Amino acid sequence: MLVSAAATGVCAVWAAAVWTAVHLRADPLLHDVALFVHLACLIVGFGAVLTVDWLGLLWLLGRRPLAEVLRAADAVHPPIWLGLAGLVGSGMLLHPDPGAPLTRVKLGLVLVVALNGLHAWTLQPRLTALSAGAAAPATVSRRALVARRAAGVLVSQLGWWGATVIGFLNSRHCTGGRRLAP
Repeated sequence: MLVSAAATGVCAVWAAAVWTAVHLRADPLLHDVALFVHLACLIVGFGAVLTVDWLGLLWLLGRRPLAEVLRAADAVHPPIWLGLAGLVGSGMLLHPDPGAPLTRVKLGLVLVVALNGLHAWTLQPRLTALSAGAAAPATVSRRALVARRAAGVLVSQLGWWGATVIGFLNSRHCTGGRRLAP
């Protein structure tokens, strides 16, 4: 029930952000500040995601214990969520065009990344129990649990990278394909 409420909340915040972005116009100075905040939040959030996913890959290769990966994941959850929230908040001020197909894909990827983050959060206690030597719950095999987490990592990477690439492409379009002065 808590997860359903959280997912509903994520969807509501996402919808409110999209609605606000369509109806809000930032002046050039505020746009520039929002762009800086957007890039900083991308570094914080996506950097934390890359860190935990890299450690997860090392675990799958047998080079790190699962407990170490889970400790790292627990430690970086706040920066991931703060980065994502900052991206959504600052993105509202960057004049996204929801009528553009690429922007629609990016907005969908942002929602998928957030919902996938909730999914990862629900798997954390089960993976922690597994790393402590406890058996997986009767309804979920160890292999299924690892497969769900691996699928979550794949969705996460595709979502973050996809949104980043689309953001880059959109920024080039917004500047008329020109390089901005240093």
